[in-house]
Amino acid sequence: MCLVTDTTADIPSPAEPPKLSGAALIKDEVTRLPDGPGVYRMIGDAGEVLYVGKAKSLKKRVVQYAQGRFHTNRIAHMVDATRAMEFVTTRTEADALLLEINLIKQLKPRFNVLLRDDKSFPEILIRRDHDAAQLRKHRGAHAIKGDYFGPFASAWAVNRTLNTLQKAFLLRSCSDSVYETRDRPCMLHQIKRCAAPCTGLISLEDYAGLVDQAEAFLRGKSRAVMGQMAKEMEAAAEDLEFERAARLRDRIRALAAVAQESQINPDTVEEADVVALHVEGGQACVQVFFFRAGQNWGNHAYFPRITGAAEDEEEGVTEEQRIITAFLGQFYDDKPIPRLILANVQPADADLLSEAFALKSGRKVEIAVPKRGEKADLVGHALTNAREALGRRMAEGSAQTKLLAGVAEAFKLDAPPERIEVYDNSHIQGTNAVGGMIVAGPEGFMKGQYRKFNIKSTELTPGDDYGMMKEVLKRRFSRLVKEEEEGDDANRPDLVLVDGGKGQLDAALEIMADLGVDDITVIGVAKGPDRDAGLERFFIPGQTPFMLEPKSPVLYYLQRLRDEAHRFAIGAHRTRRSMDLKKNPLDEIEGVGPGRKKALLHAFGSAKGVGRASVEDLIKVDGVSQALAERIHAFFRKG
Repeated sequence: MCLVTDTTADIPSPAEPPKLSGAALIKDEVTRLPDGPGVYRMIGDAGEVLYVGKAKSLKKRVVQYAQGRFHTNRIAHMVDATRAMEFVTTRTEADALLLEINLIKQLKPRFNVLLRDDKSFPEILIRRDHDAAQLRKHRGAHAIKGDYFGPFASAWAVNRTLNTLQKAFLLRSCSDSVYETRDRPCMLHQIKRCAAPCTGLISLEDYAGLVDQAEAFLRGKSRAVMGQMAKEMEAAAEDLEFERAARLRDRIRALAAVAQESQINPDTVEEADVVALHVEGGQACVQVFFFRAGQNWGNHAYFPRITGAAEDEEEGVTEEQRIITAFLGQFYDDKPIPRLILANVQPADADLLSEAFALKSGRKVEIAVPKRGEKADLVGHALTNAREALGRRMAEGSAQTKLLAGVAEAFKLDAPPERIEVYDNSHIQGTNAVGGMIVAGPEGFMKGQYRKFNIKSTELTPGDDYGMMKEVLKRRFSRLVKEEEEGDDANRPDLVLVDGGKGQLDAALEIMADLGVDDITVIGVAKGPDRDAGLERFFIPGQTPFMLEPKSPVLYYLQRLRDEAHRFAIGAHRTRRSMDLKKNPLDEIEGVGPGRKKALLHAFGSAKGVGRASVEDLIKVDGVSQALAERIHAFFRKG
C-alpha cells in the first residue's frame, strides 16, 4: 500500500497581477499598437462599449488618453471608466472612418455623438424587371432591378410626385399579379393616369418611350421632356388630332405643377443635400433639405444626442465641427449620397469624409460651405429652420417636464417618471388578438421602443382580456428580468399604465409579483361612462379609485398616452387581420409552390376559380400533374 500526499497546497501560488484600468490600462495597450490607421473601442465594467473612435495612427491617438491631460471632465470620466480596449486595423483612414460610423450606429456608445430618430426615407422606383415597367414608392435596400430616385423627406412628398408622374407619363402602378390577370382597363386608365399596357391599348414599345420620358424628368431633364411634349402637342394640333393634343396639354400642365408646388427650387443646384446645424443649451438640431432634379423634395429635422458625449478634442476643432462630422457620417451610412453636400459648418474631417463617401457611392462627393449666392441662401434658409425647430423642441421639453412632475404628484411617485409604459389589447371577438406597448418619457413618445405582442396562448377563452394582459406582461417583464440579470436596466419603467379597471390591474399585479418586479408602480386607467374622455378613473393598489380634475393638463396628458396605446394596438391588430385575409388557400396545399400558384391564378383568376375547376381543367395548367390536380380538387371539397 502506497500513501500519496498532496503537497501542492503547501506551495504558495504566485500572486495574480492586478487588473489594470483607466489610464494605466490604456498605457499598457499602447505598447502593442501599430503606427497605422484603425478603430478603437473603450469597454466599461459591464462589457458595454463606452466610446468608438478612429485614428490615422492608433498608437499616436490612443497614447493621448494615457497622458492624463484632458480638455473636458467627460473625457476624464470616460478614461477612468475604461476596463478594456479593442482594436481593428484598417488599410486606410477612410476605411477606418466608415468602420467607425458603422460601429457607432450598431453599438450606440454613451460617449459618442449619436444620431437619433433615424429612419429610411421613401424613394421612387421604376422597376425594370418586367416588360411594362412599374412606377412605385419604395423604402429600404435597392434589391429590385430598376432606377431609384430620392430620397424624399416624407411620404406626402413622394406621394405628391407619384401622383404627378402618373398624370404626366401614364405609367402603371399595379402589381404584376394584377397586371397579368387584367382583361380590360382599370379605373386608373379611365381617369387618365395609366396607359393600360396590360390590355394592349398601348404597345410595349410606345410604353417604353413613356418610361424613358419619366426617367429623364426624374434625372433633372424636365425642360427637355416638356419641350418634346410641346412639339408633339403642336404636331397633333396641326394634324387635327385635338383629343391627343389635349391629353399632351394636360400632361405638360401636370409637370409644370411640380415646380410651382415646391417652396424653393434653385436655378444653380440640380442635386444636393443642404445641411444646417444649430446648437443651443446643450442640445442640437440638424435640418436636412433634399434637392433632386432641380426640385425641393422636402426636409427633415434631426436632434442628435450630444449630452454626455466626449468626442476626441483636437486643437482648433469646435464643438459644432465635431457634431456635424459625426452627424454626416452616421446619416449617410445607409442613405444615398448626393454629389454635393452644402453645410453651414465645415466638418472637422471634410476631405476624409469626401473620400469615404466617394468610396461608398463610387463617384466624387463634394462637401462645401458656401459664403455667397444662391447656395448660401439655401443654407441660410435651412439654418433658420434648424433654429426654429430646436426652439420648439426646447419649449415642448419644458412643458413635458412640468407634465411628468404633475404625473408624479398625482400618483404620489418619488420622482417624475423617466419611462412610462402603457398597455392595451385589441381583437375582434378574440380573433387576431394583439397586445400593444407604447413608451413615453421626458422627450415625448419613444416610438422606437414600441412593441406589439401577438397573443399566442391557445388556452385563452376568446375575448379574455385579463388573460391577454397577463400573457403580454409576462412576456415583457420576463425579458426585463433577463436583461437586468445581464446588467442592463436601461429599459426598466418607472410607471406602468394598463387600459382597464380593477380586473386588469389585478391581472397585471399578479404577473409582476410572480416575476419579482413588484417594485414598479402599476396603475389601471378605466374609461368613463359611455367611454367619455375626462371621466376616467384611476386604480392604484390599496387606494380607492379616483378621478383627476376634468381640465387638468395632467389628465389630458394621460388621455394622450392611453389614446396612443389604443391607436397602436388597433393598428397592429388591423395589420395582423389584413395579413390573415390575404392568405391564399393554395398556400396550404402540398406541392403548390410560388410558380404553380402563379400559373393556377393566371389560369383561373382566383383561388375560388381554382376551387371550382375540375381535375381535367387543372391538369391543363403547366406544372400540374394528375396527382397534384386530384390533391387540389380534393382540398377544396374536403369540407
